[in-house]
Amino acid sequence: MTKKQSLLSFDSNGKPVHSSEYKLRRILNWLPLGLTYAFLYMARYNLTVSKNALGNLMTKEDFGIIFAAGTITYAFSFLINGPLTDKFGGKMSILLGAGGAAIMNILMGVFLLGILKLGWALNLTLVFSIAYSLNMYFQSFGAVAIVKVNASWFHVKERGVFGGIFGILISLGLYFAFDWSQYVVNFAEGLNPKNPMYWLVFWIPAIILIIWFIIDIFILKDKPGQAGYEDFDTGDASSGYMDEKFNLWDIIKKIFTNKVIIFVGLIEFCTGVLRNGVMHWFPIYAKEQITAFASTAASWNFWLNNWGLILMLAGASGGMLAGWMSDKFFGSKRAPVAGILYTSILLATIAMYFFVGTSAIGLGISVVIISVAVIGTHGMLSGTATMDFGGRKAAGTAVGLIDGLVYLGTGVQSLSLGFITTKNWNYWPVFLIPFAILGILFTIKIWNAFPKGKSAGH
Repeated sequence: MTKKQSLLSFDSNGKPVHSSEYKLRRILNWLPLGLTYAFLYMARYNLTVSKNALGNLMTKEDFGIIFAAGTITYAFSFLINGPLTDKFGGKMSILLGAGGAAIMNILMGVFLLGILKLGWALNLTLVFSIAYSLNMYFQSFGAVAIVKVNASWFHVKERGVFGGIFGILISLGLYFAFDWSQYVVNFAEGLNPKNPMYWLVFWIPAIILIIWFIIDIFILKDKPGQAGYEDFDTGDASSGYMDEKFNLWDIIKKIFTNKVIIFVGLIEFCTGVLRNGVMHWFPIYAKEQITAFASTAASWNFWLNNWGLILMLAGASGGMLAGWMSDKFFGSKRAPVAGILYTSILLATIAMYFFVGTSAIGLGISVVIISVAVIGTHGMLSGTATMDFGGRKAAGTAVGLIDGLVYLGTGVQSLSLGFITTKNWNYWPVFLIPFAILGILFTIKIWNAFPKGKSAGH
């Protein structure tokens, strides 16, 4: 069977020109994959919304322990899931991720139903730590899958824009996680104020993931060649190596001896601390302020009830801005954009220190600036640089390492801030500032990095 041409030529700027048919099929490939990934976020960060709903049943320290157990599990899962994805493909990974996360969310809902309604004498922190850790193991397939699949569909010169798309998908996921989950909580409380069905916060994302699981089975393809189009040289670090047999040890050695990937990982460790250090703790702080101070409750309610939408808009703009800047001004280099964004993060975390306990608007604007910059950086590095420097052949292992370090940073902040904020919220931004400084220093180390494969030219 003759395959359709996917790459027609290159324009005067060296960017690939694709057929309109190919571009449409590419959209039909990454859109269901991307939405599955976005709803994985809803099945991941619904824990934060449930913490606010459950009140003293899940304290800040309990939440910190559960969240850390999950995120640290996620961090080390790349040792298994990255190489698995490089060997068997991204489609298998997203199906495992969506299916496994759906089952674990159903299980967490069952635990909550048992504790709240059936009188089960369970240790919530213990059972949720175990179930959430298993959930996060399956969740870790998501980013690996999306980068692995799209590494074969996007040329290196178009990946800055894809980094923006990746940021939008993350932002959509945050909207689903915080606002849709909050709508579920509000619905449950309205339906039965005395005994709200909070377990729906876990069951509804599970149902949505099952729907996307079925859609992905029929639509998603790992490579253009499986969809009736020619595979093409994407110009990344795998160029000239694609015909070589898959060798796990060679790929691991390539990743762990690549200076650029190591520094991207260190930057993304800081990203994990900063992103989740504001994304999850700001709504918890807002909820406490609403409870403690009736006079400012309306202002804090605005931020709490619209937090997912705010994150979506912040992340989408940050993601597209980062991708556009990288391709437009820096010749598709990723580190300069990350450095600029990290500088804004540093300034905003310093501003946070002066607004904690004094201004809802000031603190809200500060964390929005951090969210714009940190999601833009994350999309640029985890979503794009991993493709570039890992190449199509090692994209799964590369993004697994990078995303693993993001969640190792997340685990560090979860344990730390769970303890720190219980003592004094004033130390919240103080904890974040050093990681913003480190991020800037790490970007300087790889400022001019650009991928080189065996092939020359395009």
